[in-house]
Amino acid sequence: MKPDPHRRTLLLSAAALAGAQLLPGHTLAQDAAAPSRLDVPYVPTPQDVVERMLEMGRVGSQDVLYDLGCGDGRIVITAASARGARGTGIDLDPVRIAEARENARKAGVSGRVNFLVGDLFQADVSPATVVTLYLLPSVNLKLRPRLWRQLRVGTRVVSHAFDMGPDWPPERKDEVDGRSIYFWTITQANKRAASA
Repeated sequence: MKPDPHRRTLLLSAAALAGAQLLPGHTLAQDAAAPSRLDVPYVPTPQDVVERMLEMGRVGSQDVLYDLGCGDGRIVITAASARGARGTGIDLDPVRIAEARENARKAGVSGRVNFLVGDLFQADVSPATVVTLYLLPSVNLKLRPRLWRQLRVGTRVVSHAFDMGPDWPPERKDEVDGRSIYFWTITQANKRAASA
C-alpha cells in the first residue's frame, strides 16, 4: 500500500498538538487552525543574529527571556544553553511550538525553558527581564503599549529587523550581515505613556 503524504502530515500535526502547551483561555481546537491566521510568517532568525540579539540584550544567567513569535525556539534555547538564562517562547502555531520543545530537549535545556501556544496580544509577559521579537512593523506598533504596561522599568527589549516607530526610537541599533537589530530599555516615561 502506497503511503499517503497528506495522512502523514495530519498525523505529524496531531502529534505536535498533543505535545503543545497552551496559554490560559486557549483550546486545541482554536490552535489547530492557528497557521491560517498567523500575523507574521515563520522566518527563522539566523544564528549569528540570535547571538548578537542576546549580546545587545545583555542576557545572563539571572535573566528571564520571553521570545514573542518564537518559531522553532532558537532564541530561547540559545539564551538557556549559551548564557544560562531561563526563557519562555510564545507562538500561535502549535507545530512550531512542538518543534521548539523538541529542539530544547535535544539541546538539553528543557528544564530551563517553556514553550506556549498563544496569542502575543493576550500573553502575560510581566515576568520577563528581556523580551525578543522578530515580528512585523505593524505588529510591533500594536504590541508596544502592551510592553510598556506589562514590563518593569529596566526590562530590555530587542527586535530583529523592525523598530517600534518614531514614538519610541531605539537606544541602540546594530547590524549583522545587513540585518538590523534594535534595542530599548523600558523606562518610567514608557509606563506613564501606557497609562495616559
